[in-house]
Amino acid sequence: MSEYPTNAPRRATRRVMVGAIGVGGGEPVRVQSMTTTRTGDYDATLQQILELATAGAEIVRVTVNDDAAAESLPRLVRSSTVPLVADIHFQHELALKAIAAGVAKLRINPGNIGSSDKVREVARAAQDRGIPIRIGVNKGSLHRRYEEMAAGDPAGAMVQSALDELEVLAAVGFTNVIVSLKSSEPREVIEACRRFSRQSDVPLHLGVTEAGTLQAGISRSVAAMSVLLSEGIGDTVRISLAADPVEEVTAAFHMLQALGLREGFARVVACPTCGRVEVDVVALARRVEELAKDLPPDRVIAVMGCIVNGPGEAKAADLGIAAGKTKVAIYRKGVLHRNIEKADLERVLIEEIDLLR
Repeated sequence: MSEYPTNAPRRATRRVMVGAIGVGGGEPVRVQSMTTTRTGDYDATLQQILELATAGAEIVRVTVNDDAAAESLPRLVRSSTVPLVADIHFQHELALKAIAAGVAKLRINPGNIGSSDKVREVARAAQDRGIPIRIGVNKGSLHRRYEEMAAGDPAGAMVQSALDELEVLAAVGFTNVIVSLKSSEPREVIEACRRFSRQSDVPLHLGVTEAGTLQAGISRSVAAMSVLLSEGIGDTVRISLAADPVEEVTAAFHMLQALGLREGFARVVACPTCGRVEVDVVALARRVEELAKDLPPDRVIAVMGCIVNGPGEAKAADLGIAAGKTKVAIYRKGVLHRNIEKADLERVLIEEIDLLR
C-alpha cells in the first residue's frame, strides 16, 4: 500500500469520454501531453505518441494546422495506442476534417476559431460522431470582445469566454464538453478555475500555458495545479514545458502522486546534500531512479550521503542506502542488511533493487 491516500475529495463533474478514457465524473485525474513534431510527418509523430504513451500519457494532443496534418490524422488514429486530440486554431474546416478522421476529441480556441455559426457547424459534426470538444481558453488569445474586461479582471474574462462558448454549443444541444482556462500566470489560472468550478459541472483540464523550460515550467505549473487539485478542482492535467514532452508526463505523475491522487513511481528519498556527504548523492539518486523506474509505486528507496540522517531515513525505507567514508550500509525494511565497499555499490544496487520487484 502507498503511504499516500488516493481518495482525496474531488469536485463533482460530469463524465466525458475521450475514446475509452473517462474524464471527470469520479475518474482518476488524467495525464495528458502534446506532440512537438509536425503532424504531417506521420513517422515522427507516431514515434512521439508511442513514447508518450509508454511514459504513461493517457491522452495525447496533436496540432492540426494544415492540410498535411489533417491528411496524416486517419493513419495516426488507427496506429495510436491512446486517444488523440486534434488541436485546432483559426480554420474550422480543419476541425471538420479531424472529426472525419476519427479523433477522440477536438480542442478549439474560442478566441480564434471563428464565428458562432462555424462553432455550431463543428459541434453538430462532433455530435454526430460522439466526439467531445475542449473549449481551450487562453488569456493570450482571448477574443477582442473581452479585451476591456481582461485589462482589469483577466481571470473573469477567461471564465466569461468559456461560459459564452458553452452557451453557443448548448444552443445546438451539445454538452459533451471539457473546459480549460490557461494563463502564463499561475495566480490567474487558480482564480479562473476556482470561479468556473463554482458555476459549472463541466470537467476542467488544468494547465499553465507557456510555463517555460524544464525547471521553471514544472515549478510554475505545480504552483497553480497543486493548489487547485488540493481543493478538488481539476479532472485532467498537462504540465506544459519547453522540453521533451515525455518530461511533462513524468512531472505530472510525480505531482499527482505527491498529492495522493495517482500512483506513479517508486519514491526515491534523497538528502539535499551538504558538506558532510561522503558520496555524490545527486548522481547516485538519479541512478537509483533509473534502476527503479519499473518498480511498484508503493516502494520507497532512501539515498543518504552521511551518517547524520542516513541511518534513520534508510531504516524507514524498503531499501536504504547510507554512505560513509569507505563503506555503504544497506538497509532492508528497517534492518541493517549488509555493509559493502563503495566500489561494489553499482553491482549491489542492481541486485537489491531487483529484489523489490
